[in-house]
Amino acid sequence: MKKGVWLLVLALAGCAQTGDFSSPSSTGAVQVETESRAKAKVFVELGFAYFNRGQMKVALDEARKSITADNRYGPAYNLLGLIYMDLAEDKLAEENFRKALELERADSDAHNNYGWFLCTRGRYDEGFTQFTEAMRNPLYDRPEQAMTNAGLCSEKKGDLKQAEAYYNKAQKLQPNAPLPVIKLAELGFRKGDINEAQRMLTRYQEVSAPTAESLWLGLRIERKLGDKGQEAFYNQQLRKRFPDSPETRLLLQGQYE
Repeated sequence: MKKGVWLLVLALAGCAQTGDFSSPSSTGAVQVETESRAKAKVFVELGFAYFNRGQMKVALDEARKSITADNRYGPAYNLLGLIYMDLAEDKLAEENFRKALELERADSDAHNNYGWFLCTRGRYDEGFTQFTEAMRNPLYDRPEQAMTNAGLCSEKKGDLKQAEAYYNKAQKLQPNAPLPVIKLAELGFRKGDINEAQRMLTRYQEVSAPTAESLWLGLRIERKLGDKGQEAFYNQQLRKRFPDSPETRLLLQGQYE
């Protein structure tokens, strides 16, 4: 799974930022658990595990097994949508996201994932509609994911003010969610509010392990503040932990802005 969207889309996604993708959660629908439905759920859970590890072929096989067991199990089509999205099979991705929502209209995970798909294809307003639908469900247990993806989508659209509003709302919904925090730190840096950027980066470091993205941001913050010792620390950590990252390449090229 790419960060996620976090990403998340998980995704986040992350990172060339991607969204937080969602695996199945409660939609509030009352269903009778048949043997075929139970099998379908197991296959989808396995499929998401393989998807998260980047094993698309095996994930695809598990999704197909799920549909064979129960061809009316919506999350299987949600998984297929994510797989085909990753494979850049846009027509198949959209068909499967739509099928997932046709079967389970209140599936916030599918709304969230479909919204991120639409956003990454430049269909921003359609994406926002899906994120709104995801958050409308009072039983959705990960609303901060859809809120964060809406922020990422706003950034892609070029609306930084709206992106910041979404990230702040996501942080309030889930204070320990790292992606909205690091995005707020980045926005602070871009706006020239270096102290706020540093504050949010410190908050991020309290809830998440370092990433190439966070170390690179920390280095540039300390460079702006003139703290040579901290800048050197981030420099060392970035080179050591993520030698092949795009951020390290920028560092070696001296491209700090």
